[in-house]
Amino acid sequence: MFGLMWGEETMRSAIRRIAWALSVLLSFAAQACAAPMVDQFLEAVEPQDLVPGAEAFGTPREDGLVPVIKGGDRIGWVFLTSDFVPTTGYSGKPIHILVGLSPEAHLTGAKLIKHSEPIVLVGIPESEIRAVIDHYTGFDLRSVAGPRDTGDLEIVSGATVTIMVIDDSILRAGVKAARALGLEGFAAPSASGPGKEIAPDAGQVTDWETLAGNGAIRRLMLDVGTINADFAALGDPRTEKNAEASAPDQAYLDVRTALVSHPAIGRSLLGEAGWDNLAARLEPGDHAIAVLGAGEWSFKGSGYVRGGIFDRFQLIQGEMSYRFRDRGHQRIGQIAAEGAPDFGEMDLFIIPEQAGFDPAKPFRLQFLVSRAVGPIEKVFLTYDLGYELPAPYVREVPSEPVAQAEPAAADTDARDALWQRIWDTKRLQVIVLAAALALLSGIFFFQAFATRNPRTFAILRNAYLVFTLVFVGWIANAQLSVVNILAVVNALFSDFQWNTFLMDPLIFILWFAVAAALLFWGRGAYCGWLCPFGALQELSNKIARRFRVPQVTLPWGLHERLWAVKYIIFLGLFGLSLYSLELAERFAEVEPFKTAIILKFARPLPYVLIALAFLLPGLFIERFYCRYVCPLGGGLAIPARLHMFRWLKRYKECGNPCQLCATDCPVDAIHPTGEINPNECISCLNCQVLYQDHARCPVVIKTDKRRAKDAASAAALAAHAERPNLGHPNQLSSAK
Repeated sequence: MFGLMWGEETMRSAIRRIAWALSVLLSFAAQACAAPMVDQFLEAVEPQDLVPGAEAFGTPREDGLVPVIKGGDRIGWVFLTSDFVPTTGYSGKPIHILVGLSPEAHLTGAKLIKHSEPIVLVGIPESEIRAVIDHYTGFDLRSVAGPRDTGDLEIVSGATVTIMVIDDSILRAGVKAARALGLEGFAAPSASGPGKEIAPDAGQVTDWETLAGNGAIRRLMLDVGTINADFAALGDPRTEKNAEASAPDQAYLDVRTALVSHPAIGRSLLGEAGWDNLAARLEPGDHAIAVLGAGEWSFKGSGYVRGGIFDRFQLIQGEMSYRFRDRGHQRIGQIAAEGAPDFGEMDLFIIPEQAGFDPAKPFRLQFLVSRAVGPIEKVFLTYDLGYELPAPYVREVPSEPVAQAEPAAADTDARDALWQRIWDTKRLQVIVLAAALALLSGIFFFQAFATRNPRTFAILRNAYLVFTLVFVGWIANAQLSVVNILAVVNALFSDFQWNTFLMDPLIFILWFAVAAALLFWGRGAYCGWLCPFGALQELSNKIARRFRVPQVTLPWGLHERLWAVKYIIFLGLFGLSLYSLELAERFAEVEPFKTAIILKFARPLPYVLIALAFLLPGLFIERFYCRYVCPLGGGLAIPARLHMFRWLKRYKECGNPCQLCATDCPVDAIHPTGEINPNECISCLNCQVLYQDHARCPVVIKTDKRRAKDAASAAALAAHAERPNLGHPNQLSSAK
């Protein structure tokens, strides 16, 4: 008994020690994960690259901010974006960017340090991405603290998603860094008394002078002399060439604004009919402002219809910024308030509920004034018109303690907002792709009907291949790659987040469609219909056949052994990705997709030669690359073995004696014995066309002959039935 008790006590002690050791290791791991990484990357840059004039980096703070020193004085800070916000791109790995920050909350420089982004995948020169990041130098974090439209970004063709991720991470990390430093405009708000909300029943209809006097209408006026002086202060001598020629005291920027979604203000300025019209347009939670212009400068300009965005001004409230679009815009016919001056521009702008606007809190309209200094180059100035709803139109509400959002939750919400904006920008492409996938599903589900007429089906298939090549490939750049598979697997072993894979809508939709198709039809649904490079191979081979290019048929034994090459390549890339995803991406250049599809052969000569080396054999052996080399096809074929249905119809005569489908299969995926190899089948449905062909399929022809003979016999019997006295047809023949 004593020995048993001693053993139990020893066991408990051992368990406690193991638990303690595990807790220590986990705490160290958590600290290592949470520790800023900025000091790991500082050696990659010089201080002056991020903060002009800097001489050295100081000691990094615990929060990841690094002081930048000049002559013993701190002149700014440096931070790593991934220390402050999640910067995960489509690769599932962080995009590390070092950013300089001035005491005035201006970004003084930014450098891309390390990434695993599929910039390599799509073949875009990294120099183009770095050039975009350089444009953040001089950016004022107080000007735009919220999500920006793609129209505000320097987009690189083929890398829209990557640029949006970079922009989002730089701005959100910059705001967090400015808050941590307590810079002007970013200090943490102190505890306040009762809050305020709009009082819709307060106030009354009144004249212009009263509204201007109580602050319901606010004005920003700058004369020509001030504008010219402000442009001159930028230090660019070219601004003087296009200086305003009007008298210095002439009003140049003269803008007024008012919150017209408040009933009393709205009725005063718009009249009863105008207010009723506005109220009918406003959804619950929406608000509206009036913007009135009287100076030489137009707050709308002549080009605002480009994309439907008014690019000369925006609304800013705290960290929220909102740019107005034409769908929320309406001209004002006249101002109803007595004593109103004349205006050249009178417009209403609706602020939707999802913008997060609070009419009871101060906000500002920021106006962007530009001046040309070259054929295509401009310099800019910004001016703010502040607005706060006057006391007579608001009421106090008891303040409630506001729980601080968890950083992780806030970051997740921001990432969700980012991918939702990306989907919104590609809405039309998503609709077109969804319609194409619906059509393809209909073809597969009703394949007997679709393949009934060989000529009609040939036209349908060729048209679909052209759509896949032109729209899916060359326009939408939605070419799947083996790198996508490797990135997904890597994400499953790390910090898996769905919003990472939602960053590229068309790629996400295609992968979802491929996953569903693998269960129903195998890999052929993608490889045979939705792969742009596969479509390019098949169409080029059809053209070659038209020009009577001789076709080569490999011996079955060699052909069957060459199948294994693509699986070997895939497994090699997969194993390499477990060691280094970046290295696997580089070896994935065995795929010519990026050269032929994404960049349309606009790459250095070696890459173009590689792509042509894979395309040229396809002129003699249809889909040569798909059959023997494609690692993506090999990767899809492995799970395709699990598909649940056998949709392709076969006769018992297929393979013995009939070999027509096997010899006519475009990719030789049918064994001489008649079985279809699902790993190699591209679901082109050629065998299903032959299955119903009354001119080529021996089984159908035999059936047609038997039916014709039976029909002839039936007709003879029917004729005899009409003349019963003649006896049996055979007897009549004997009598003759």
